[in-house]
Amino acid sequence: MDILLVASAFNSLSQRVYAELSDRGHRVDVVLASHGDDPVRAALRAHRPDLVIAPMLTTALPEDVWREHTCLIVHPGPPGDRGPSSLDWAIAEQAPEWGVTVLQAEAGMDAGPIWAAEPFRVAPVGKSDLYRNEVSDAAVTAVLAAVRRHAEGSYKPRPQSDPSIGVAWRDPFPQERRRIDWAYDDTATVLRKLRGADSRPGVLDELLGREVFLHGGHPEDELRGRPGELLARRSGAVCRATRDSAVWIPELRPRRNSGDPAPFRRPATDVLAALDPSLGLPEVPAPLELPEHRRTYADVRYRERGDVGLLSFSFPGGAMSTDQCRRLLAAYEHALTRPTRVLVLGGARDFFSNGIHLNVIEAAPDPALESWTNLNAIDDLAQAVLCTTDRLVVAALAGNAAAGGAMLALAADQVWCRAGTVLNPHYRRMGLYGSELWTYSLPRRVGPQEADRLTGQALPVSAASALRTGLVDRVVPAAPGEFAAEAERLAAGLAAVPDLDRRIAAKADARAADEERRPLADFRQAELARMHAVFFDPEAPYHALRAAFVRKTPTGTPRPLTPPPGESR
Repeated sequence: MDILLVASAFNSLSQRVYAELSDRGHRVDVVLASHGDDPVRAALRAHRPDLVIAPMLTTALPEDVWREHTCLIVHPGPPGDRGPSSLDWAIAEQAPEWGVTVLQAEAGMDAGPIWAAEPFRVAPVGKSDLYRNEVSDAAVTAVLAAVRRHAEGSYKPRPQSDPSIGVAWRDPFPQERRRIDWAYDDTATVLRKLRGADSRPGVLDELLGREVFLHGGHPEDELRGRPGELLARRSGAVCRATRDSAVWIPELRPRRNSGDPAPFRRPATDVLAALDPSLGLPEVPAPLELPEHRRTYADVRYRERGDVGLLSFSFPGGAMSTDQCRRLLAAYEHALTRPTRVLVLGGARDFFSNGIHLNVIEAAPDPALESWTNLNAIDDLAQAVLCTTDRLVVAALAGNAAAGGAMLALAADQVWCRAGTVLNPHYRRMGLYGSELWTYSLPRRVGPQEADRLTGQALPVSAASALRTGLVDRVVPAAPGEFAAEAERLAAGLAAVPDLDRRIAAKADARAADEERRPLADFRQAELARMHAVFFDPEAPYHALRAAFVRKTPTGTPRPLTPPPGESR
């Protein structure tokens, strides 16, 4: 069918729905509702779709649109649930199970007949993680069922007046309900409030006399202090005491003052340093190899299982700052000193990596210089992985990867990803050519023609499509919370294969032969020359695109599959 996706943003779910429908032979286009109703109407006239699907919509479709076209809305709540804050309420009320409903657009919000629904278990994770994983899996299952039923033509969607459906309207989740009472709330309550708003909108609070939004939360089982007291810092996060223990908060966002540019999330220590340069919180590092029972914040960890080393990392939003890249490289170098035969890189769930940290760059005194420094730091990491010749390295993608993060994964010998993963192996939409030695590793995997298509078209790629083209080596059909254990099991099997020594030796020989033909330093130098020209050109589109991205300002065309004018590869 011809399908038009209408979305407020081409976010992770919209991209996955696009990729999954395209994989099944549907002709899919996208228009952003954030640019107003007229672009939606224009896209309908140009596309003449058989079906309109709204995977993520924060505003209502115009009446003339849903009256003239079958429009299916993806609602992140079970049948009968209505309102704009469904997931927020599910987390706050500790619902053990929730669901996704695909319903037809009508005048009443979320009140149309139901075409499909799919339940999911509510994992004890942040709302954004839940949305990108359990919600995304359920949404794709429901959307594919609804599309199939619409194509067959005989299915009658179930009206919500059906007595078996209990209708419940939920108001927008108020900031007052998110507010933390540090003297009264126990740690479990504090974490639930923080996780329920980890990406948006954050939890409004006060620190150092300034209103800020808190983003994300992790438990701490050793540090203690007066409720609400700032105790320590680690890896960009700050530790704050609760009445019964403490929590780590990775990111903060100052509340906007009238007339100021829109603030954005940054490492908590950076925001606090800007508010009070004299604040002297002690640095309390976590050991790289933590006991498994220890509850604390550690964005980089290492452990071993027999001949397998497991280097896990998890950075907020998947972005990797200069500091995070350098710390991860130091951990990688430590892992190489260990007597393992297989080394697995990747987090337990959610993002693998999205490349350089645009928020940190935007906040830097010299964004061009910080862009350059950050890029070289992630290049150092990619080069270290490519130059590892004494063991096999596996990139295990529990979640999405994009731009330099996707190319970093390709530096490994094998790339395994969860079945729900979406990859964006390109840089074009940020006005960049890219680095991370992609000009060596991407064509080596998929061939020059496919590499040119992936980086030029700049489209999201599903796990299944990535496997077909050779972009990844294995797709693991695991639930979000089960991928890490399955990847560990597969890695143990890889470490036990009889010809492992031969494979490692062959890898070393291939790397030596490639180095003889053209050194990695040449690839890197050529990539960096193009990136340097962009970073240090104040008129390059990258700077405006970066600023719009971090401040959530609509930019470019309402048809996001067409790059904004002025972008360059």
